[in-house]
Amino acid sequence: MAAQASFDVTSPVDFQEVDNALNQARKEVVQRYDFKGSKASIDFDAKESKLVLAADDEFKLNALWEIVSTRLVRRNVPVKNMHRGAALPAANSTVRQEITLQQGIPSDTARNIVKYLKDAKLKKVQAAIQGDQLRITSGSKDDLQDVMRVLREQDFGVALQFGNYRG
Repeated sequence: MAAQASFDVTSPVDFQEVDNALNQARKEVVQRYDFKGSKASIDFDAKESKLVLAADDEFKLNALWEIVSTRLVRRNVPVKNMHRGAALPAANSTVRQEITLQQGIPSDTARNIVKYLKDAKLKKVQAAIQGDQLRITSGSKDDLQDVMRVLREQDFGVALQFGNYRG
């Protein structure tokens, strides 16, 4: 019997890179002319995987999000894994917005990925959900390459990374 080849599909967020990107964004906010004298702030809670943006109004809040998302993209942090909440009124006539960071693949998304792989009719490929990641196994390395290609073409709402390849 041939050895089974496998790889893991994950969706991690590097919190150190998030922190670095947010520090850069804070520096940019301080230097930008349109934020002079405004009450703009960026707070990050790594334990709860939550980012809180606050600004004077929704226009500045959106501009603040653009600064943050640009910095995150430059530091290779997947913005797909961030889910923006609604802009809510806060104290001192400001607006705040909570953004949650999705660490790992949610169980419903993992089930959708497994169903998608079964519907793609890839022969002799098994997908198993293991916590917040997926393990894809097959007897053929070529089939695993096909799985990677198929998963890259489809959008599941989270940034997928392939690792722990074992041949």
